[in-house]
Amino acid sequence: MTSDASPDSVPATTGTVTTAVPARLDRLPWSRWHWMIVIGLGTVWILDGLEVTIVGNVAGRLAEEGSGLDITAAQVTGIAAALYVAGACSGALFFGWLTDRYGRKKLFMVTLVVYLGATAMTALSFESWWFFLFRFLTGFGIGGEYAAINSAIDELIPSLYRGRVDLIINGSYWLGAIGGALLSVVMLDTDIFPADLGWRLSFALGVVLGLVVLLVRRHVPESPRWQFIHGRAEDAEELVSSVEQRIEEEKGRPLPPPAGEITIHQRKSIGFALIARTVFGRYPRRAFLGLSLFIGQAFLYNAITFGFGTILTTFFDVPTGNTGYYFAVIAAGNFLGPLLLGKLFDTVGRRIMISSTYLISGVLLFVTAWLFDSGSLTATTMTACWCVVLFFASAGASSAYLTVSEVFPMETRAMAIAFFYALGTAAGGISGPLIFADLTESGVVGDTALAFRIGAALMCAAGLVAVFLAVKAERRSLEDIAEPLSVADPAPVRSD
Repeated sequence: MTSDASPDSVPATTGTVTTAVPARLDRLPWSRWHWMIVIGLGTVWILDGLEVTIVGNVAGRLAEEGSGLDITAAQVTGIAAALYVAGACSGALFFGWLTDRYGRKKLFMVTLVVYLGATAMTALSFESWWFFLFRFLTGFGIGGEYAAINSAIDELIPSLYRGRVDLIINGSYWLGAIGGALLSVVMLDTDIFPADLGWRLSFALGVVLGLVVLLVRRHVPESPRWQFIHGRAEDAEELVSSVEQRIEEEKGRPLPPPAGEITIHQRKSIGFALIARTVFGRYPRRAFLGLSLFIGQAFLYNAITFGFGTILTTFFDVPTGNTGYYFAVIAAGNFLGPLLLGKLFDTVGRRIMISSTYLISGVLLFVTAWLFDSGSLTATTMTACWCVVLFFASAGASSAYLTVSEVFPMETRAMAIAFFYALGTAAGGISGPLIFADLTESGVVGDTALAFRIGAALMCAAGLVAVFLAVKAERRSLEDIAEPLSVADPAPVRSD
């Protein structure tokens, strides 16, 4: 059986099984197989970044006469942005439940198809209601991606590298943001494309790139951890054996023996009541940590970066066609944060790095708000400040996904990711764009500075929560961090 064997290759059975699959996966050295997973799962964030950035940068153009849509810039960065986030929250919950029930691979293929179809329909928008509808459905698909992909990443990547890989994959969103920012400069140039065509081609290009990702992703396997718990132990054993053989051939040496086994009672599904009791009853402090991290980063990103182009045009008279250059610089800072700081989450540790990235970015955002309010910034220096703030904030935001994907039991993982993403993003991501659109549209410097301060306060608050509640998960197996609910001989129940 090959490494991309289907979970449906043999009928599912339930019983009690003893396996070393988790330990075998965690002791694997980094290999070409792991790179295949990173490329197959990480590239969709590039598409997400591409699309969200394009929308933010074309807001001004869509509001202009001749764009083909009767819509205002505030509606694009406010209503459409909020609907995108609302769709993402809904999709995360819907597909998160399906991911835990039917497997990671099936769902990260389905969610990508939903995302691509909705993006294509966005390019064909002829009325504002159509644009709003497919922004919601695009978010619906991407929300499902968050649950399925983060589950698969943590369950396939060795514990030694899990933190940095998770951060970098989630941070790859900003590579797409760079591409979207620069692409918008070209697509909004009316000397090249008509005003009603350039923005449509931007979305269409995202669809083409997404089809390429769909082809690559076919080779990413199902999670062996999901397989052996859901009655497919033979598939899990054969998959891991084939990967071990491939890596031994690549490295030219035998692998060390795995460090232990686990015995579990297999089951086909987990009920919502058990998930809720586990997350909130057994791990209440971890639940509060996850919610705090998501609310802080969601408000900062969804409320502020969605409207950055509007800030440049409103307060610094930057032409709508040039905002992409500024955003590309900010996006670069966002990607460099997880890239350069990611390793420290595995070495220095989760608690120190999560709390420090949140607190540092919050303090720097307060400073930026003060400078902006006092009239001390230009478009260039404003961009530089944001670049530094988001260097730290991006690593912190990515660590929120890492945290909720590794601190709860295997059976609840996708649903836990979906729940905290949906609840935290709804709190900061739906209300944020609506509030921020009104504040920036007013043209009053003090209103926009207030939005900055709110985002900064929430980031600092989340950082303080992490100081006390962050879990020391670095270099530990997922089963050690949170014992599976299906384990045959469970440890005594503890509150956290």
